Amino acid sequence: MTAQEEVVRTNIKRIAAAAMLAGLPSLAQAAGPPELEPLSFLIGEWPSRGKGGPGEGTGTAVFTRSLQDRVMLRSSFAEYPASDGKPASRHDDLMIIWAIPGQGVRADFYDSEGHVIHYSVRSPAPGQAVFESDETAGAPRFRLTYKLESSGVLHGGFEIAPPGAPQAYKPYLSWESRKAAAPAK
Repeated sequence: MTAQEEVVRTNIKRIAAAAMLAGLPSLAQAAGPPELEPLSFLIGEWPSRGKGGPGEGTGTAVFTRSLQDRVMLRSSFAEYPASDGKPASRHDDLMIIWAIPGQGVRADFYDSEGHVIHYSVRSPAPGQAVFESDETAGAPRFRLTYKLESSGVLHGGFEIAPPGAPQAYKPYLSWESRKAAAPAK
């Protein structure tokens, strides 16, 4: 091989390497898993007022995308006024929603009371999400639901099924939210 052929070969290798490296940022910023897309209606800040359960609390849930759209996060709080001899209280929680490509969506919930709940997640129709906890022998089962109405009102509900009856859900909390306006840029 002549010196000129060696230079051409080296330049071709450099151009190929540069083209590969130039493509890496677009690969790193590829769209998140398509399994999360049906839940995108939840993205935003949702102030709410409770309609039942342990007090008529108020709160806010904020759904965001994170890790380059690979997960969704929900952070929320609810504040309950003092009533019936009970002091005022606050509940905080965090949920991480993630997808296993081709296998569905999962969520892990953590709260300020020490609860940890593992959910499977489905979207039975546009604007709806159902989070159902895994069945565990001797433990209650939980179901969290969201339904967005055409009016823009998001209905939320949390139900509990007793141990030994994993489908016998009974309402525990319900609330309504309306998405907060996005801040001006």
